[in-house]
Amino acid sequence: MAEMIEIGTGSAARRIAVEARAATSRPDSPPVVWLGGFRSDMRGGKAERLDAFCERAGGACVRFDYMGHGESGGRFEDGTISTWLEDALGVVDRFVDRPPVLVGSSMGGWIALLVARALAGTPKAPAGMVLIAPAADFTERLMWAHFPRAVRDTILREGVFHAPSEYGDPTPITRALIEDGRRHLLMDGPIATGCPVHILQGMKDPDVPWRHAVETMEAMASDSVTMTLIGDGDHRLSREEDLDRLEAAVARMVEGAATS
Repeated sequence: MAEMIEIGTGSAARRIAVEARAATSRPDSPPVVWLGGFRSDMRGGKAERLDAFCERAGGACVRFDYMGHGESGGRFEDGTISTWLEDALGVVDRFVDRPPVLVGSSMGGWIALLVARALAGTPKAPAGMVLIAPAADFTERLMWAHFPRAVRDTILREGVFHAPSEYGDPTPITRALIEDGRRHLLMDGPIATGCPVHILQGMKDPDVPWRHAVETMEAMASDSVTMTLIGDGDHRLSREEDLDRLEAAVARMVEGAATS
């Protein structure tokens, strides 16, 4: 059962659901921290696979739901990149005691890069990252830049556009989300994580095109970055063979960090 913690103060306070697995046989290995995607939750196949891997390996695993996602409190449409970044940093502050391996999926890839920037030079700066279809700057590059004028006008006039989604109910895209996202853009300059990075990207991903992932990798020229392009892979990368690739990439990253 998830533990509920409070993040934020005053009217911005919210309850965030966290599942934290303590290390057993390998207390000195880096904890794995799962950072989920836009409208996803910590009960998905990738997060569950990572938790099972950490249980078998004897290491720590931390996963959580952002505000408005899954089991956490708050409304999804009230969230922004700043909100969800604060959630991630609050969870790392409370549940991580050493440099972690961050595993970010889609929006979680952007959050992971922002967490790395925020923690640079601190005792909890990440030891490594595995990014799955990283959607860095997605509010601007993958949403706003491609919205028709009518959609942009609706967002500016009404404050929200309900975008159709193949994953379920329409997704509210708010003006606050778009405008706040501009405070966190990374890809207009170099991205420095200070740790090794492995990117997993499907080449049939309709949400985060593989070329976007390549541009993200190119922005990380100062880091050691490996990319695995999966020819028939979609956005979710949740097939058994995709989960095997994810587990193998995380295992290598954990081992590399533990022995460095």
